Amino acid sequence: LIPKGASKQTRMKCLFAHGEMKWNGVIGMLKVLHNARLEDGRLVNLHINDDRIEAITELQKPSPLSENGMDLNGWLVIPSMAEPHAHLDKALTAESVPNPAGDLSGAIEAWIAATASGVITYEDTVDRAVEAMRLLVSKGVTAVRSHVNVASGSRALEAVREARKIVADLIDVQIVALTINPMTGPEGTDNRKALETAIETGVDLVGGCPHLDPNPSVLIKDALDIAEDAGIGIDLHVDEMLDESVLTLHDLAKQVMDRGFENSVTASHCVTLGMQSLRKQAEVSADVAKANIAVLPLPQTNLFLQGRDISTATPRALTAIKSLEAAGVLVAAGADNVQDPFNLVGRSDPLETASLLILAAHEMPENAYKMVSVNARKAMGLEKADLSLGSLADFVAIDAPSLRGAIADAPMSRKVFKGGVLISSSLQTTQISPDGL
Repeated sequence: LIPKGASKQTRMKCLFAHGEMKWNGVIGMLKVLHNARLEDGRLVNLHINDDRIEAITELQKPSPLSENGMDLNGWLVIPSMAEPHAHLDKALTAESVPNPAGDLSGAIEAWIAATASGVITYEDTVDRAVEAMRLLVSKGVTAVRSHVNVASGSRALEAVREARKIVADLIDVQIVALTINPMTGPEGTDNRKALETAIETGVDLVGGCPHLDPNPSVLIKDALDIAEDAGIGIDLHVDEMLDESVLTLHDLAKQVMDRGFENSVTASHCVTLGMQSLRKQAEVSADVAKANIAVLPLPQTNLFLQGRDISTATPRALTAIKSLEAAGVLVAAGADNVQDPFNLVGRSDPLETASLLILAAHEMPENAYKMVSVNARKAMGLEKADLSLGSLADFVAIDAPSLRGAIADAPMSRKVFKGGVLISSSLQTTQISPDGL
């Protein structure tokens, strides 16, 4: 009998003991994924025990299928992807919440108006968040961090928490309380109360936008205070603009170092660092590294929103990735918004983000992919899943000739594994008429 209230793992073990469990749900049984091709071209069998990669056996020729195995038919196997910066409460609203202006202020105004008019409902938010996460899973994402607006009267946080329950077996979800400005002074009283309520409801990190507040330094201090009291980390939208006189990232690094803040700190966007001189970039990057802050460039949304009023030599609105990496900063990358007023397009596929890193940030394919996979998981504080022995068996098998080819073509023929369990399988087919019709 299965004990009442037993964990998922205990239930699976009980079912296995009674011979009722199929291959992709077995706990404690060695599984073999046959004929996987690694990035270096080697053909291997991957041996999975529980949710770990227990062994990697190199092959000289294709391996026959074993009883408890699956044939990957030579598909490329790469570490699973992660989305370290999403907005699930806003996802997939490009049609219902239009942004004719196309800029950041237009997107903010459109969202406020839609919320006030009742276009955005609790049920709609749950459904869209679930759909957005299932889309991510189908592309090979097994973990996502979402910023969710917390404001007086809003139920967005509760809706995303409900969506997280629905997809709990498919994807790991972290929630950031994204505060509304102003957060400081008498005008920020209600917004500070909304954050307190969000902490009580349950979030994983404290968010906010210091560069948009009348007193950025105080907002950063307050965010660190609240996160410290709650025992959680912070993930702030930082310097999402092209005004080079604004550089709150440096203030954040100094405050984190001065107080010895021990929880995780992430700075997303950091666009204005890319507008600084090389000397200033190096100075700030060194302090960001000392403060152990992870930085997330978000090419999709920033390329869409920023620089619209600059007609000559339009900036790419990306942070100083090369300077940050040279200083030893952990740099990962995300998509930010997907098909909403802040980004009208987006395919819920980190391969698209990696492609933009290659095109707009001049990254090479290997590092671009690392930024949306291994580095993204590390920035989120998650366990390593890098196809090494003993690592978590979260990976993607994709019908592509190479990592570069996977990023270039983004084929939808993919098998997604989480903890060694197949959670999504897609097969892309194309038929071209021999008559050219």
